[in-house]
Amino acid sequence: MSIAPRVENLVEHIERSAELIKGVVAKTPLIALPALDDLTGATVFLKCEHLQHTGSFKARGAAAKIMALEAAGDHRPIITASSGNHGLGVAYALARTGKRGSVCVPEGASPVKVAAIRRLGIDVRHLGSEAGATEVLARAEATKGDLVYISPYNDADVIAGQGTIGLEIADQVGSGGVDVVIVSVGGGGLASGVAAAVKSRFPSALIVGASPKNDAAMAASIQAGRIVTPESLPTLSDGTAGGIEPGAITFELCQKLVDTWVLVTEEEIRSALKLVIDTQHQLIEGAAAVAVAAAVNSGQTLAGKRVVIVSCGANISSAALATALNANDKALSPVQ
Repeated sequence: MSIAPRVENLVEHIERSAELIKGVVAKTPLIALPALDDLTGATVFLKCEHLQHTGSFKARGAAAKIMALEAAGDHRPIITASSGNHGLGVAYALARTGKRGSVCVPEGASPVKVAAIRRLGIDVRHLGSEAGATEVLARAEATKGDLVYISPYNDADVIAGQGTIGLEIADQVGSGGVDVVIVSVGGGGLASGVAAAVKSRFPSALIVGASPKNDAAMAASIQAGRIVTPESLPTLSDGTAGGIEPGAITFELCQKLVDTWVLVTEEEIRSALKLVIDTQHQLIEGAAAVAVAAAVNSGQTLAGKRVVIVSCGANISSAALATALNANDKALSPVQ
């Protein structure tokens, strides 16, 4: 079982990672979200990781891991398992650094995502019938071939890379600081890194973990006091879907750093997606909409506070977007 890093050590790790990935990833903007000011009575900002290279925050963690390997003189080829944002992030970082590697995807992986990875000149290998099997097979390939396997979240370098978002938030909010940061949670790498960085600058900041009710493995694990695999249902938030790896270091970090949890319905996720498109004219994916929906769900409990929502990505397929936009949902309204 992996041991989670001490929070103070993680903060130092995040600061080192920020230097390593400077110039490789984009510093994304922090913008006002006045539509949510009206709904919640708070001053709300959106941290726009949906404008990151590859359309997702995952580019940060992948770049941090690969740059750390380079700095340590480890030039072994890379292998990872993902058909989504993590795989694209690893492919991007490999292309930028010139390192060798491959991304393993399930047999039924989206041709659009596979094509995006291949456009970066990275080898794509089809292994396994579904994501869990692909990860097991990719890890076996790493052991057999003396390759470096990069986990999407269960890795201190990856978590530190995601944590650079928190450092940027702290710099961008200015003298007013931040009272609440809302982060979508899947495996917990993003929440762990962002929470550690933000709390190092603003110790009283409240970190809210947001997940879809249909698939909330980390929230269920925190409630149970151990890693569990609850029953999951389909969700628009495919970027947060899936179970937690046994022994994942993010479990202990989320226990320590995430202060409260908000679970949102599929209707609320779709409505939040529409709200951002209609008011900001920017495209976000389902996982990002989860955090927006959690802010609205929190309603007037946020009144008078300075709130930052991490918009984690924009990689949504045209089919999923069309389904979300055409759904006949009620208007989103805050809980009073």
